[in-house]
Amino acid sequence: MNLLPQEIIRRKRDGETLRDEEIAFMIDGLTSGSIGDGQIAAFAMAVFFQGMSMAERITLTREMTRSGTIIDWSGLDLPGPVVDKHSTGGVGDKVSLMLAPIVAACGAFVPMISGRGLGHTGGTLDKLDTIPGYNSTPDLALFQQTVKAVGCAIIGQTGDLAPADGRLYAIRDVTATVESIPLITASILSKKLAAGLGGLVMDIKTGSGAFAAEIEMARELAQSIVGVANGAGLPTRALITDMDQVLGRNVGNALEVMEALTFLKNEDAEPRLREVVLALAGEMLDLAGIDADPEAALRSGRALEVFAHMLHQLGGPADLAENSILYLPIAPIAKPCLAHQPGVVRAMDARRIGIAVLAMGGGRRDAADAINPAVGLTEVCDVGSRVEVGQPLAMVHAASEDDANQAIAEIRSAITIGEKAGTRPVVLERLTAS
Repeated sequence: MNLLPQEIIRRKRDGETLRDEEIAFMIDGLTSGSIGDGQIAAFAMAVFFQGMSMAERITLTREMTRSGTIIDWSGLDLPGPVVDKHSTGGVGDKVSLMLAPIVAACGAFVPMISGRGLGHTGGTLDKLDTIPGYNSTPDLALFQQTVKAVGCAIIGQTGDLAPADGRLYAIRDVTATVESIPLITASILSKKLAAGLGGLVMDIKTGSGAFAAEIEMARELAQSIVGVANGAGLPTRALITDMDQVLGRNVGNALEVMEALTFLKNEDAEPRLREVVLALAGEMLDLAGIDADPEAALRSGRALEVFAHMLHQLGGPADLAENSILYLPIAPIAKPCLAHQPGVVRAMDARRIGIAVLAMGGGRRDAADAINPAVGLTEVCDVGSRVEVGQPLAMVHAASEDDANQAIAEIRSAITIGEKAGTRPVVLERLTAS
């Protein structure tokens, strides 16, 4: 059959279901470059408006996975299952930094391929890049060696894994087609399937600081990812978690690493953050068939040891936990954002808080932007907490007084103080394969 891109685009534009060979043809052309950006953009827009059936999504994901290297762990004789977690991202989401070593300390192997931040949500790789010497883009041999020796490795996506996704995402990013559930599903899962996983747990964030602001969209995305992943042979389940306020107490790359170290050292972890980490750890271990207590791995200090070993194996300092002040950058200005009225923190626009950190240089407006790793927030208040006039709502860490003052104004306007607050659980829903 002689396949033509324009005919495939037309059929999807008109709401028809594409055949497997048509999807494979488009992804092959996407990967090789034989189909131009204009036709790929038109295809993405057709999918954006017409959607895809579950069968189409599975085929799209499978073909994008096959566009590059698929990691094989079988030759390493790992004495445990290979599992991972992926988050859709949010403000203050440093969960991966603690979760991977906790699960590894319980006997699983966690090859975690993470991303960088863009917009108001931070990226795990940007946090790790604040650590001197840490190699977040090792070659495949060092990646696999680290996972075998340590139990986990957190790195960035290489060009060999699902290269079709790299080109498609770049086109979606500039053609207003990012917010497509089928395309998001294939983008996430093609990389996870290429990583050779035996199981995956998704953390789908919802709320003002998340990509999926409304729970209905989060639920639709979770159902799509769980359905497609299991249909493609990757056992997957999902938690929908709250991002209507900052997760944890710190926002900003180096400051979030500091909070992760505090967490791993069992020193006053923020309760919502602790609940999310342990819930995801429990799901990963259950999916892996491992009967272990993640809290015990944390309390014993074993998880902290794994984290330190991972850092050292990938070029970072082994004594980061003990001497973080020697390694992590510190902003020159630290200034409190003070409450102007007494009451209860009734609501928080987490997205605006993320944007305030971005405006200080703590994030990217464009993929090519440089990040100031030292800036951000600490001691961010919780929704439901009572504050008095002059009490800090957060501590701002900035490069200049002007940056600090602008952030303070933005943070104060993003936090609503009233008489009472309606809080919701941090873990909202759990989805498994039907």
